[in-house]
Amino acid sequence: MRTPELHPNPENATLEELSVAMEAAPNKRSYVRLSAVRALLLGYERKQVCELYDRTDRMVRLWIELFNRGGIDALITKPRPGRRRKVKLERVRDLLVPVLENPAQAGQVHWTGVKLHGYLKEQLAMELGYSTTVRWLHELNFHLRVPQPWPERQNEEARKAFLEELRTLAVDPKVELWFGDECGVEGDPRPRRRWAQPGRRRTVPYLGDHIRQNVIGVVAPQSGGLFSLIVDGVDTDVFQFFLDELAQAVPQKPGVRQLLIVDNASWHKAARLDWHHFDPKFLPGYSPDFNPIERLWLRLKADWFWDFIAHTPDELTERLCTALKSFIEQPAKTASICTIRK
Repeated sequence: MRTPELHPNPENATLEELSVAMEAAPNKRSYVRLSAVRALLLGYERKQVCELYDRTDRMVRLWIELFNRGGIDALITKPRPGRRRKVKLERVRDLLVPVLENPAQAGQVHWTGVKLHGYLKEQLAMELGYSTTVRWLHELNFHLRVPQPWPERQNEEARKAFLEELRTLAVDPKVELWFGDECGVEGDPRPRRRWAQPGRRRTVPYLGDHIRQNVIGVVAPQSGGLFSLIVDGVDTDVFQFFLDELAQAVPQKPGVRQLLIVDNASWHKAARLDWHHFDPKFLPGYSPDFNPIERLWLRLKADWFWDFIAHTPDELTERLCTALKSFIEQPAKTASICTIRK
């Protein structure tokens, strides 16, 4: 029985439209289909097209039928579903999550992808692809992160009590909170991560002269007020000088208790200190996360000292002055950085 002739309908797409669709084809299968139909519209016999694209007559006829029914869109193939998973995530969730959160349960200090893959293969007693292990990590919302160092000597009860008191003080209109701290800034640059092609090493120059300046500062998170001094070093005498200058820059407010919260550095607790009209209050031990000015120092270094190199102490001092001035002149920005975390 002779197979009836079947031709693509030229009204469904022009040769130019087919050419554009071929250039934008999402995969090879779609490209071959579009190309075959275009060849037929150019006048090639179906037998020639079968030989040219190494396809059966039945397959080419199917393409023509698809094109005649739905035009170009009908020839674009959709992604095929992959092979069904041998092991579903639900089966390993109870095994995987506990050891990810506490590697010691599996006798590990930390996990790498390779170590975790080997551990799961052993525990499940079956072949398991490395890519499957990585996919499970992503589906469980685990990502590589550098752990934050955390002091073991923290007193959780003292921290909790301080935080509760701080919440009360922060909403008291008769209390003005100031947080103080010291910060050191190096003259050599702090390199930032950046995009680079494999095999190309990115470098940042440095001097290695160990140029350094220190800053003492206080910030009022509610108003964004900032007062700071650049000093060569910090001891009790230098801190007293800072308190003297601070008392003149931030005068006493009648009916308002002005609290200055600082850490437990030895020069903050010297008995001979004159705090003027400020009431000192000390953070719980090993609790820099309760001091919002710490975030200001981080932002200062990120905005002004990444990749910056100081060739002289004066150059570093000038840069530091400009950086501090930028925060003093933008109290709203400073307040947003130093918001008291409740």
